[in-house]
Amino acid sequence: MPYRVLIVDDQRMARQLFENVVVSSENYTLVGSLDAAEDAAPFCAVSQVDLVLMDLIFVDSPVGFEAAAAIKRLSPRTKIVIVTSMPEVSYLQRARELGVESFWYKEVGEEPLLALMDCTMAGESVYPDVTPQLMLGEASSAELTERELEVLRELLTGATNGEIGEKLGMSERTVKTHITRMLEKTGFKNRTVLAIRARMSGLVINE
Repeated sequence: MPYRVLIVDDQRMARQLFENVVVSSENYTLVGSLDAAEDAAPFCAVSQVDLVLMDLIFVDSPVGFEAAAAIKRLSPRTKIVIVTSMPEVSYLQRARELGVESFWYKEVGEEPLLALMDCTMAGESVYPDVTPQLMLGEASSAELTERELEVLRELLTGATNGEIGEKLGMSERTVKTHITRMLEKTGFKNRTVLAIRARMSGLVINE
């Protein structure tokens, strides 16, 4: 019997791509296609769903995490594949902590996704080893340290160095040092440009 799949994505073209992947395989059948993350858990609670393919970002917010947690509470046997184009470095660990079975960065073409779906339904947990690398100004994202990325994430809120330091448990001087080093690595002229470009790239997202 084919596995029953629910698709959850607020982008119509993405939903259509996933729908095509599902219906093209004799191993899967499409039972629903939703554009709102908050509808996923109630759907799984009243319908048999073996696998959920779900985007992470809805209206610029990673509410897919909340939806995944709700699905696991209401329908723990349902497996989840998170799909996203955002390389935010914290997302892989957050998904693992919620018990999400697999994680997939959006690609063009159905073979990688189908293979991941097959592995997931076979009981495997499939995650990429690292987030996709991207260029932030003159620096590769891999050149930024974990602590620098934490500071950068808080910088998106417009917080002062003192406020960032209080939030992250470091001195204001240390925060300034991290920002200076990021500016040197990226070649950006000031913290505002650094924050804007980081958010536009999806490297860090502050909720």
